Amino acid sequence: MDAMPESPLEADIAARTDVYFKRTRTVVQRFGDVRVTYAIFLRRPVVSAPKLMLDWLHTVAAERGVELDVELMHKEGTWVGAGDPILYVTGSFAGLADLETLLLQKLGAACVAAHNAYQMCLELPGVAFLAMEARHCAGAEMQEIMAYAASVGSNAAKAEGARGFVGNANDATAHYYDALRGLGTMPHALIGYAGSTLRAAEMFHETFPDSNLTVLTDYFGREVTDGLEVCRRFPEIAAEGRLAVRLDTHGGRFLEGLDPQTSYAVIERHAPGAIRRYRSESELRHLVGTGVSAAAIWRMRDALDEAGFPKVRIIASSGFGVAKCRVMAEAKAPIDTIGTGSFIPDSWGETYATADIVSYNGEPRVKVGREFLLRAAPKEQ
Repeated sequence: MDAMPESPLEADIAARTDVYFKRTRTVVQRFGDVRVTYAIFLRRPVVSAPKLMLDWLHTVAAERGVELDVELMHKEGTWVGAGDPILYVTGSFAGLADLETLLLQKLGAACVAAHNAYQMCLELPGVAFLAMEARHCAGAEMQEIMAYAASVGSNAAKAEGARGFVGNANDATAHYYDALRGLGTMPHALIGYAGSTLRAAEMFHETFPDSNLTVLTDYFGREVTDGLEVCRRFPEIAAEGRLAVRLDTHGGRFLEGLDPQTSYAVIERHAPGAIRRYRSESELRHLVGTGVSAAAIWRMRDALDEAGFPKVRIIASSGFGVAKCRVMAEAKAPIDTIGTGSFIPDSWGETYATADIVSYNGEPRVKVGREFLLRAAPKEQ
């Protein structure tokens, strides 16, 4: 009698898991299954983001007919200390042994990205964030994990009073932000196609007349000039607060009209305390350097207000990770929205989740050095 063919799920597990886990499963099936408990943790502080991993684990368990006991020690969106188990999973060793590789893939990076997003939102609680990570992801699964993670971190920050992430830039993961569609208006390519910033704005508005208009202003290096030109072309939209300029100046030059001296002057005028304390090189760059600095944002706000467009919003992008958000907060930069994918972890080594078995058939046992994973014995009644 021919053996039953593998399901697509089992075939995918067999192809993607580490071989030594598959061989462990085969050995256990030969010499006798046991009930084990895994402790799953990260080596750095994170925000718990286990849903994608747990959904996948329960799907596999249901297909295999394996019963699992999952003890979630830190619910979604809560802070987890370094080395502190996020969850314990108890079940058949034969049913779990070959799942470790894929389980850890779906947990570690999500928890670190959630922590980054949480910190970013809390640094700038009055600013709305737009998740723009998709084009920096290594494929669809990473895109899903990062979008989910940002929403977890955002929701945790919202619980503490921050505006958090209000949407994202694509349709596939918009549901994490309680939306049906992604948000966004134009890339630099449309401005290049149109031949001018103003013409790109006109073309966009003609095509999408009911949509808010956000226009990139750095293509020709005339952020202030082109931004004001668009405002004067669409005064009604500007007055209604439906027009925004997006600053995305690259790090190779200053925003129009700025240089080191004028950048210092802008910050000295608006946030003198931010510039008078010791600053690292990267902090100084965020404050008064090239690219989208705090000085650049203040310069744009001044120009809009002086020209009579106080309701035109400023959207900032380009490298807005935790450190840059912190500097912007200290400089009280007048940002309405930040578009960013910089919650994606910088150091991938920090995203490695780890799993260790801590008991076999109820007997506590773990490798030397990992005793901290053992659960405390229940207190006597």
